[in-house]
Amino acid sequence: MVKNLLNSKHFQIIFLKFVNVSLCVSILYILFYNILHYNPIEGYDAEAHYNYIYFLSMYLPEKFILPSSEFTREFFNPPIPYIFPAFFQVFCRNIITSADYIKDCQLNLGTWTQVFQSFIYLFTIYFYLLSFKLLKNKNSLLNLNLILLISMLSLNYRTISMIRGEPYILLFNSILMYKFLKLSKNNFEFKISDILNSGILIALMALSRQWAFLLFFAYLLILFFINKRSRINYFKFISQSFFIGFIFSSWFYFNLYFEYGSFTAFNKSPESFSLINQNLNFYFPFNSDALFTFTKPIRPYFSNQFLPILYSDTWGDYWGYFVFTSNDLVSGKNQMFIGDYLARVNIFSLFPSLLIIFSLFKFNKLNGGDTFHKFLFFGVIFSFFGFLWFLIKYPEIPTGDTIKATYIIQLFHLAVIICASYLEDLKEKGSKYYLLIVSILVLVYTHNFSAYLSHFPLKF
Repeated sequence: MVKNLLNSKHFQIIFLKFVNVSLCVSILYILFYNILHYNPIEGYDAEAHYNYIYFLSMYLPEKFILPSSEFTREFFNPPIPYIFPAFFQVFCRNIITSADYIKDCQLNLGTWTQVFQSFIYLFTIYFYLLSFKLLKNKNSLLNLNLILLISMLSLNYRTISMIRGEPYILLFNSILMYKFLKLSKNNFEFKISDILNSGILIALMALSRQWAFLLFFAYLLILFFINKRSRINYFKFISQSFFIGFIFSSWFYFNLYFEYGSFTAFNKSPESFSLINQNLNFYFPFNSDALFTFTKPIRPYFSNQFLPILYSDTWGDYWGYFVFTSNDLVSGKNQMFIGDYLARVNIFSLFPSLLIIFSLFKFNKLNGGDTFHKFLFFGVIFSFFGFLWFLIKYPEIPTGDTIKATYIIQLFHLAVIICASYLEDLKEKGSKYYLLIVSILVLVYTHNFSAYLSHFPLKF
């Protein structure tokens, strides 16, 4: 009887709809909960990001002046992520009377930035769904496969709760991807408005965070994999779009060059590129310390080991800035036991991890190697190896402080879209494994749910 029920199409439709609605409700709950419990001042290099905001706000709205390296060590970051909080700081100081505007506005500034970035995250998912609907020729906008896989990445909720540029990259790229897909359906026959819109999106990505440049390489490389009929059109479209993007964003990078002698200035001097900049354990985590990935995946365990830290930071909170705080264990909830729970999270997350990796290898066969999937794949590849290049060029030994999944969150989003496409193909083919896979993913999502929530007390 149970077997007949599971094989029933009617039951499957009801089950999948229930899961879809439950996911949407749970996402909104997570966002709202974290707004109430997490203060961005607890985030990565938060005081330096806040200093960037305070500097901008000193001159706004009359002037727009970027901070120097003397004012904040995050001086090298583009300004887009700091504009909203800076204007909020201006607003706050004009409606309150205080002897210390920075201190008295700080909590509200962080909270409203979280609210703003939560909407950015929701709009990002919306444009992913638009692309997926167009890609798969669906009538419904909501797609369970995509929503479920995206929602499982705990680094999403950590990233949008901090004051950072990566959420803006995700938003602008999601819109650019949708435009890219629409044009690809029409052999890249474009209008002037398409070039202008795409160029502005490219500029906005470049002015959000430098990690966006890794995606630009993917957009350019696609030129060599487009059919001959569309290649000339795409060359004209992408070259003109990037030219406009250059016009609107290059001022920031020229400013870095003139002030600090490099278009890619950073708060640390680079090493000459050499694989020996990192020790052997960084590349090959086969020592006994790496076993802590599935027993205690929090620092200081397996320090400076690339893949174990990246994995643990994707599904959990290796560095202790969100789910728990390694800086002040008495201020959070269940702080002394969180490592054991995150170990189980890493174990449960093996299934979606292997599924995503498997789909990356299968995408070409299952999807006919179309242009859009090739962009997704190249975006993953360039983001991974570009980040690896950065870690070799700027080694942080012995801790590996710069190995943070947040920095390349775009990689995980693109990989998840490929995996969702793979699952959609299984569903369309009526595979008997599809419902089983979705059921296991729901189980993992349910188990990992606490890793999506900040374990800090109510902040108000």
